[in-house]
Amino acid sequence: MLTDEIKRYIDKSVLCWLATASREGLPNVSPKEIFTHYGQNLLIADIASPQSIKNIMENDNVCISFIDILIQKGWQLKGKATIIDSGHLHFNLLLQPLTQMTKGKFPINNIISVQIEKTKPIFAPSYILYPDTTEEEQIKSAIKAYKL
Repeated sequence: MLTDEIKRYIDKSVLCWLATASREGLPNVSPKEIFTHYGQNLLIADIASPQSIKNIMENDNVCISFIDILIQKGWQLKGKATIIDSGHLHFNLLLQPLTQMTKGKFPINNIISVQIEKTKPIFAPSYILYPDTTEEEQIKSAIKAYKL
């Protein structure tokens, strides 16, 4: 399910948003800075994610989204999350790519591994409302709007 295109978006995204829900269905969304693809799974570092971890323990259904803020396109991924703790057989192996990203600056308590089941492209409404919109126009608009 993780195509090369989706992996490229993951590689260039600086944040992803992890949506979880409790057993009762109470939603929570949390930004995650340290994440990467690993085979067909998405790995997310648990640096300070107590609510996300609690929710996943109760309800393993999650949704992740990330976008390229300049072109305003990205992906929504849905799947089942598993908590990989330090006692897990593969913890150290899965920890390596995440530790490389943090350069050891943040403690990683657990790893959230998401088996991706569904993917969907997401994009700014202007691409639909104005079909002639180009990525170059979106970049210029974003640079102006965000004062980059």
